[in-house]
Amino acid sequence: MNKDQLKAIRDRIDVLDQRIQDLINARAKCAQEVAALKNGDSVPYYRPEREAEVLRKVLARNPGPLSGEEMARLFREIMSACLALEQPLRIAYLGPEGTFTQAAALKHFGHSVQTAALPAIDHIFREVEAGACQYGVVPVENSTEGVITHTLDMFLNSPLKITGEVQLRVHHNLLSAAPDITAVKRVYSHQQSLAQCRGWLDEHLAAVERTALSSNAEAARLVSQDKQAAAIASKEAADIYRLRVLASNIEDEPDNTTRFLVIGREEVAPSGRDKTSLLLSAANRPGALHALLQPFAEHGISLTRIESRPSRRAVWEYVFFMDVEGHVADHKVAKALEQLREEAPMLKVLGSYPRAIL
Repeated sequence: MNKDQLKAIRDRIDVLDQRIQDLINARAKCAQEVAALKNGDSVPYYRPEREAEVLRKVLARNPGPLSGEEMARLFREIMSACLALEQPLRIAYLGPEGTFTQAAALKHFGHSVQTAALPAIDHIFREVEAGACQYGVVPVENSTEGVITHTLDMFLNSPLKITGEVQLRVHHNLLSAAPDITAVKRVYSHQQSLAQCRGWLDEHLAAVERTALSSNAEAARLVSQDKQAAAIASKEAADIYRLRVLASNIEDEPDNTTRFLVIGREEVAPSGRDKTSLLLSAANRPGALHALLQPFAEHGISLTRIESRPSRRAVWEYVFFMDVEGHVADHKVAKALEQLREEAPMLKVLGSYPRAIL
C-alpha cells in the first residue's frame, strides 16, 4: 500500500466534503428564502410535483458509480432536511414503529419529517382529514396478494386526495426471542404478510398456529414478550424490539413489492409523468363496463389498474377503482373524463399525482 497515494486521496475527499457541505447549506438557505416568500400565503410548502421533477433530473444526469436509486435517496434526504427548515411535515402511518408503512413514509418524505404511528387505516384518514397530520401513507396493493380492500373502501366517503405513490420492495423475516426455529409454537403477522409467506411457512412451520394482527410491527412487539412465538416483520422491527432474526427473506416471491398511497388535502399540479386514480360506478345494464372504458381507448389513455368493490349502497351494486396514465389537467385525460361523466352514474377523481420514481 502506497501511503502517500492514500493520503492524497483522503486529502481530496476532505476538500470534496467541505464543498458538499457548503453546497448543502447554500441549498438550505435557498429553502429559507422560499419560505420567506411564501410566508402568509396559502401556497403549500411541500410540492410533490416539484420533488418528483428534481428526483427525475437527479436520475437522468447521474453517471455513477453510485446507482440512481442511491443517489435519489441521498437527494431525497437533502430535500427533506431543507423542507423542514420551511415547515416540518407531520406524516401519519400504520403503526406501531417498525412497519413497512413507516419505511414507505420515510422513503417518500425522508427522515426529517415528524411521523405519527396510528393503529388502523381509518385512523390515518381521520387524522389527515382533521388536519392533525398534513399527509398520511397507507398500503393499497401487493404484487403477490393483490389489493388492500380496506384502503380502497375508505375512499368511498373520504374527501382526501391521493398526492403520491410509493413502491417498496418488501423482504419478510422470521423474528423471535426464541433461540431457534424449533422453539416456535405460534406465528403472528399481518394477514397480507402471512399470505405472502404461505409457502415458506407450509414447508418450515406447517404445524404452527398462525394469527393475523393489525400490523407486522405489532406482531414483533407482541412476540418480544413471548419466547415461544415468532413474528413475520422487517429487520428494522427486529432492532426496535430486540428480536433475533431466525430466517431472512422468507417471502414466496423474491420480487415481492407493496404499493403505498400518500393521502392529503390538496390537489397536486402536473409533474410531466403522472397517474390519475378514479372511483366510478356503472349503470346496471349490459355493456356498462365497456362504456366506461371506451373514452380511455378513444383518447389513447392507458389503464394501469382496475378493481371492483361492493358499493355498500345496494345489494350486488359495485364501484370501480381505476388508475390511468396522465393528469386531469392533460387535454386527453380531461376530454375522456368529460365523456365519462355523461356515462357514469357516479365519478370521483381521487387525485392526480407523480408516478413513483423508484
